Amino acid sequence: MRIAYLTQSYPPMISGAAIFVEKLAQGMAKHGHEVMVVAASNQDQPYTVQHKNLTVLRLSSVHNPLRVNQRFMRFPHFVILNALKKFRPDVIHVHEPLQTAWAGIAYSRRNHIPITLTVHQVPAFAASYLPDKPGLRNCVESILWTYARWLMKKFHSVIAPSHTTAKLLSSITGIQIIRISSGIDLQMFHPPLASDDGTATRHRWNLPLHVPIILHVGRLDTEKHVDRILTACAPTLRQSNAHLFIVGDGCERSNLIRLSRELRIEECVHFAGFVSPQNGLPEIYRITNLFVTASEIETQGIVLLEAAASGLPIVAVNATCIPEIVHDRVNGFLANPGDIKTIHDSMITLISNPQKARMMGKEGRILAKEHGIRATWQLHEDLYKELISQIETQPVTKKGQWLNERIITKTWLELK
Repeated sequence: MRIAYLTQSYPPMISGAAIFVEKLAQGMAKHGHEVMVVAASNQDQPYTVQHKNLTVLRLSSVHNPLRVNQRFMRFPHFVILNALKKFRPDVIHVHEPLQTAWAGIAYSRRNHIPITLTVHQVPAFAASYLPDKPGLRNCVESILWTYARWLMKKFHSVIAPSHTTAKLLSSITGIQIIRISSGIDLQMFHPPLASDDGTATRHRWNLPLHVPIILHVGRLDTEKHVDRILTACAPTLRQSNAHLFIVGDGCERSNLIRLSRELRIEECVHFAGFVSPQNGLPEIYRITNLFVTASEIETQGIVLLEAAASGLPIVAVNATCIPEIVHDRVNGFLANPGDIKTIHDSMITLISNPQKARMMGKEGRILAKEHGIRATWQLHEDLYKELISQIETQPVTKKGQWLNERIITKTWLELK
């Protein structure tokens, strides 16, 4: 097959969507398919990178003022259409609902090829970036849901990475949603081996030896509520010899460093910035004792899967899809949104009871095995083949539209 992926963000720009698209594109290329990724350039100029049967076309872009080290395309419609015309894909997979989506839909209609969409954010998450003014976020969220209901009907199938997100989308849009996990590389993210002592990794990141490490990985932006982690950790760090290790970058980094000083825990809090899997992230998971997050806006939570696969107990918030990965009192603890005390109490429980923490970590590893990346690749490949097969049998109107677009998703779901 010839597969085209359309996205705004792609590594070295970092987001959950970017990391997922890269893994999926590389996986399909490994399966022998011809793959093209169209994404915003992370530089001032557009450029192209090609490695065997994987081509990454980076288009002219400008800085995104709301996200650190993120950019978005400038008027890409006709450039994307020309790229698709030259590549001649058998299927198009969209990962962004605005600029790239419309170019993909236009090409799909003109050339009678299937197009699918993965939803990486729901309207409530997008609205959370706006100022917290009375009625503003609710108004914008309502508008975005109206747009989503209309847009999603333009695709032959729609994918969500978790059951919770799929159910939400289906209930509001009336469209049957396919659930395919974002997946996790279980060979890269795994519990410590018998030969691992973690000394070199601790030295590399200036972490003290022989003390418990609490880990947070993720964007340091307002909607991730990392300030709550610091507040919850303050008494935890005072009551134990634990240290907090924060991996990630974002607009709130300087504010969080300042907060750690105000809480008088700056000597026990370490900010590493962004760390890629290739630059030592898996090793960081393996030297830590527990993972904590206060995010309430996950569509799946890749970092939660990474932590679970690494054998870490998790302290998280009972919101969105998080309970699908963190089973309360099984592989971690769940707190209600905003409940800083329960987050603190849960961390203290795990730090003071290493045996319980290890047992929870083992349960998390078992759960993570249900999300292996190879299964994710296979499910996408099967879906693409089914979409192509169904398109070939669908009658087309004079306007170039299929008479029964939604039967494709229904048929694939019945086969699965």
